[in-house]
Amino acid sequence: MKNKTKIVLLILLILLSGGCKKKTVDPIDDNYRVFYEIFSGSFSDSNGDGIGDLNGIIRRLDYLNDGDIDSGKSLGIQGIWLTPIFKSPSYHKYDVIDYYTIDPAFGNQDDLDKLIKEAHKRNIIVILDLVINHTSDQHEWFKEFVKAHQNNDRSNPYYEYYAYAQNDSIPANLRFKGIPGTNESYECNFSDNMPELNFSNEQVKEEVYNIAKFYLDKGIDGFRFDASKYVYMNDKNASIAFWNDYCSRLREIKEDVYLVGEVWSGESEINDYIKAMNCFNFTIAQAEGLIAQTAKGNNINTFSNYIEKYEERIHEINRHAMAIPFISNHDMDRCSGYLNVSNGLAYIGANLYILSPGSPFIYYGEEIGMKGTRGGNNTDANRRLAMLWGDDDTIKDPEGSNYALNKQVNGTVKDQLSDENSLLNYYGKLISFRNRYPQIARGIYKKYNLNQKNLGGFAITYLGETTYLLHNNSKEEISIEAEMFNELIDYIGLNEASYKDKRLSVGAYTSVLLK
Repeated sequence: MKNKTKIVLLILLILLSGGCKKKTVDPIDDNYRVFYEIFSGSFSDSNGDGIGDLNGIIRRLDYLNDGDIDSGKSLGIQGIWLTPIFKSPSYHKYDVIDYYTIDPAFGNQDDLDKLIKEAHKRNIIVILDLVINHTSDQHEWFKEFVKAHQNNDRSNPYYEYYAYAQNDSIPANLRFKGIPGTNESYECNFSDNMPELNFSNEQVKEEVYNIAKFYLDKGIDGFRFDASKYVYMNDKNASIAFWNDYCSRLREIKEDVYLVGEVWSGESEINDYIKAMNCFNFTIAQAEGLIAQTAKGNNINTFSNYIEKYEERIHEINRHAMAIPFISNHDMDRCSGYLNVSNGLAYIGANLYILSPGSPFIYYGEEIGMKGTRGGNNTDANRRLAMLWGDDDTIKDPEGSNYALNKQVNGTVKDQLSDENSLLNYYGKLISFRNRYPQIARGIYKKYNLNQKNLGGFAITYLGETTYLLHNNSKEEISIEAEMFNELIDYIGLNEASYKDKRLSVGAYTSVLLK
């Protein structure tokens, strides 16, 4: 008996000490998350000044994810992208004065620490919008740069911090503004008050690396890189080389760092950056993008064929690459203007991108059908309006906005929480559906053509098993003979679905998962 006891104890010790080989899990696999973009100044106000802030976001974390992914009481978001929170003179903060100071309107570094801590409690990772191709002209670096040029002081370490040219040799395809008191001009492709950093200067590269390291060391999980292709304006090869090196160095700090770039361009150029980082897929976004057009009834097989080929292309470049689908963001007209809630298009549109491989991004307010368009007013502020909470939140629209409140016809968060069939509650169910079936995010997608214009989708292979994700993107039920399936696993949409006696019936604007 004693010998048997010793044997059992020995086995337990071997197991506990690692004698049993631990399953290896790629840490990057944890980044297949549904993200939520927060325009920081427009989300939630905690102190009554009308401006969104970090404590306001903390206040609303349970709305995004209450810590119980199966509770059904929150959206189930697992990642947050914060638009710039650094000190800046503008409402949008894409012109940074000081990368190490949180803008006083938003809070301070302690508030950011608290946000990170509270988000992580709920399994939410936090990424910051990092704008490094230009700064504000109020940044101390630029002030020193101007002074150095005015004094012709090449010993000043900031003399080469920004891109500049002699006035008689300014490149025709770039934008410059004169440096007062000199025969030189600084590069400012976006705005006169946004001078371009000089990435041919190794000190500048080290500065922007140190900024990222500072926030990673604080617990930030990654970054969204603004205007990625403009690090070297009109020099794609130099920009790509920079990002390959920069992102590689960040992964040395944090192996599973979440990095996503804004390369607002055609897919051929976007894919040039995929080796360094994931990139937003602009081909499928906006009113003319593939998601909206498919939601409106275009051939579903065009959509499924594209997704299969896109996945193949990015994985040929980088086996760790993830698709980053989205419909709209802070630089675009809100999608409820062209995917209406009332006729069901907002629902099937949500299915098409949330039930996609990779890591989809929701723009705040999209889940309640908020509207907002630049239109003839030509102001991006109308795309970044105050979140419609419907409670005592004191958040106000940003400066420059003039979008009429009576155009917001889909209601507030408060309105929709009490409506079981609201878009908000649907988004929560949809994200929960995605989370229940890990193959949706992580599987290998192959188009699955049923020879139907409006019913089709994918065969998804994951961990040696194949399931079938099909969408009905029409306003009518579709019923077909389907002997190839064994079982209807689940469905989500505006209507019901069934599989009986080898006949598949899928209601309008509904998606099904089969095996």
